[in-house]
Amino acid sequence: MTHLDRSADARGTGAQGPAETKPADFDEVSRLVKAAGLMDQQPVYYVYKIAFNLLLLTAAWALFAWIGDSWWQLATAVLLAFCFAQTDLLGHDAGHRQIFRTRKASDVIGYFHGNLLTGVSFGWWVGHHTRHHNYPNHLSLDPDITRRQVIFASEHRAKRTGPAGRFIVRHQAWMFYVLIMMEGLRLHLSGYVAARKGALKRYKATDLGLLSLHLVCYFAAVFWVLPPGKAVAFIVVHQALFGFYMGLLFAPNHKGLPVRDGAKEELDWITRQVVTSRNLLPSRITHFFYGGLNYQIEHHLFPSMPRRNLHRAQPLIKDYCLGHGLPYLEVRLMRSYLDVADYLGDVSQEVRDLEQQDSVLARAHR
Repeated sequence: MTHLDRSADARGTGAQGPAETKPADFDEVSRLVKAAGLMDQQPVYYVYKIAFNLLLLTAAWALFAWIGDSWWQLATAVLLAFCFAQTDLLGHDAGHRQIFRTRKASDVIGYFHGNLLTGVSFGWWVGHHTRHHNYPNHLSLDPDITRRQVIFASEHRAKRTGPAGRFIVRHQAWMFYVLIMMEGLRLHLSGYVAARKGALKRYKATDLGLLSLHLVCYFAAVFWVLPPGKAVAFIVVHQALFGFYMGLLFAPNHKGLPVRDGAKEELDWITRQVVTSRNLLPSRITHFFYGGLNYQIEHHLFPSMPRRNLHRAQPLIKDYCLGHGLPYLEVRLMRSYLDVADYLGDVSQEVRDLEQQDSVLARAHR
């Protein structure tokens, strides 16, 4: 089964390359990128980025301790949600070996930023995210698709049979943005769930130990400074906004773009990365807040490219894609979220139509 005809590029500002062109070749574009020095490491940039982020995170926790017992701590929760997401973006870069090329050094950065500082299992995330990069928008093989409560094809409505599941599917155009507020909680639990399922293949004890240390220190700090009522309010706001920000970081990248299904992957590497990815139009704001994920096409083609080089790679890769008959979709920030909502709403309407047909057939057979 394939859904490649369902695409958001008709609603965005993407362009289509010429019909009669030489097929795209990943080895060819890879040589162009390497010749331009775009795969070169950026140690100075990452020293600055890590130091600045640690300073910001430390300042946020210091502010929390200084404010003390006050409802102003809800503002601190907003700041810490931003800091947590930015910290996990550095863990994301480490997982792709953008910072260091060796596994050991990348693991040190990843476990420090993920497990210890934010309570997100780096070991779980690397495996999960690698599968996503291999099979983006594949309905059965992409874990970023399979773990969602919303569905991306009406054929999957049978997987949501409970009252809550059916409600979500019927209203998923807006429920998607409500559900991502739970993403922080799900990220915190993912490491423990992965360990129970045997999915943590390396450093299991270290992974779970650092996760648990983070959670103990987090709850101890919050309940030491704040009385129970304010502590719970702080945690709810902080974790909901952390999850919301993380959801917003990843939602524009692939959601609402062509999906496919089946036991085998029918698309070659470069095609599956480009046709399932959406860029946000470049700006300093999107580059800062999205940590380079706004250049999703470039990132998916070259995951180990340091984030600082993505904006330099963008015009080269765009020209290559359009010159070889591949679509290249880039839209404004808000347009990307509207496209996601439109797509999910279309799936909801298809489900409602199918349910109505089933109801008519059921009455006819009585």
